[in-house]
Amino acid sequence: MNGKVILVTGASRGIGRAIALECGRRQASVAVNYSSSRDLAEEVVREIEDGGGCAKSFQADVSEVKQIEALFDQVISHFGAVDFLVNNAGIMQNKPVDQVSEEEFDRVFGVNVKGLFFCCQQAARRLEAGGKIINIGTSVTRVMLPNYGTYAMGKGSVEQLTRVLAKELGARGITVNAVSPGPTNTELFREGKSEEQMSALGAMSAFNRIGEPEDIARAVAMLCSEEANWISGQTIFVNGAFIG
Repeated sequence: MNGKVILVTGASRGIGRAIALECGRRQASVAVNYSSSRDLAEEVVREIEDGGGCAKSFQADVSEVKQIEALFDQVISHFGAVDFLVNNAGIMQNKPVDQVSEEEFDRVFGVNVKGLFFCCQQAARRLEAGGKIINIGTSVTRVMLPNYGTYAMGKGSVEQLTRVLAKELGARGITVNAVSPGPTNTELFREGKSEEQMSALGAMSAFNRIGEPEDIARAVAMLCSEEANWISGQTIFVNGAFIG
């Protein structure tokens, strides 16, 4: 990844943070996007720089199209190009369908679907030939979990867009894939879950544990490599055999 510029949305914590750090270790220049957690984003930048890498933080709420456009403008102005995009920014909702308000629905879809769509649109217009787009999905689309209706519905849209965009951008040598984690040890995932629940979820994998953010980050980095140039339009489940 030496000499490549990667934009990671929602990179101040969790899986996004791990992706940014992994790509920084692999000598990519990393654009660390955040919405409100500036201090955490700056910590990610400092850690990449302390390891000899190059990074800069960029604020943008990806649910706002104008802010997405400005984000790409700023990243290209600073680094000169965008080669890879990782659409990681997302919010989770764990609520029965009959209790979801219109405002809550719009908030989830505003980030997880609208935001990802318009980030992909900017990438389609601005990525260098031979670029990579990796969309972060979820293994929840393959299991019938109650209370995940809004979240699973939105992430299902991510898988479909990934397939369509792979066909649209293939002529420019741009690959488009989705990486779909299973239960992963992040603050967002742990919220509201007991240790018993976490242990039960871990027992559903082949390795008797839940995933770590670094597990997901390494899969993303692999898809950014030249060795993955023939992989496109795929949803890759990175979940330790939690679900197939």
